[in-house]
Amino acid sequence: QVQLVESGGGLVQAGGSLRLSCAASGRTFSSYTMGWFRQAPGKEREFVAAISWGHGSTYYTNSVKGRFTISRDNAKNTVYLQMNSLKPEDTAVYYCAATSLLYGRSPDNFGSWGQGTQVTVSS
Repeated sequence: QVQLVESGGGLVQAGGSLRLSCAASGRTFSSYTMGWFRQAPGKEREFVAAISWGHGSTYYTNSVKGRFTISRDNAKNTVYLQMNSLKPEDTAVYYCAATSLLYGRSPDNFGSWGQGTQVTVSS
């Protein structure tokens, strides 16, 4: 498994931007598909975005398409989530996760998780 540490969360006004980072340990980062999930109070953890190992294919949940961008830097063992045009409904704890699968949207597909970083969007 890989150890993951998120950073970059905070408080931002609606319409603002944040960039989350997730630093991974280990020498096999490039062989993991990396994902971002979020969990709001009283709600289930939901898929946000992922970027595959290999070709780096990206996919997003519909509610963030056109606003969020996931990217990775394999040389730095880091995955990013650029979040623009933030909305109050984006408020949640954001988690970074890793899987050896090429594709996955369910939390059950991911075996390694970070501790989470809080994102709060005020109206």
